[in-house]
Amino acid sequence: MRVVVDHDLCEANAICMKLVPEVFYVGDDDHLVLLAERVDGELLERVRLAEGRCPKRAITAIADEAPATGT
Repeated sequence: MRVVVDHDLCEANAICMKLVPEVFYVGDDDHLVLLAERVDGELLERVRLAEGRCPKRAITAIADEAPATGT
């Protein structure tokens, strides 16, 4: 899964960073940085939790597109 953040909506309140510090980081400048754009397994579960707890709904986990197959 790919993690996407809408920086126009994000308030950098660091809820996501507290839940998944391996993926989200809020620096002293109050700007959210994605440390990993693709996640799976246990990290994906925690990113989904952060997605649901984001007060501005600025986080989205998007399914990777299936690779194209030649016919």
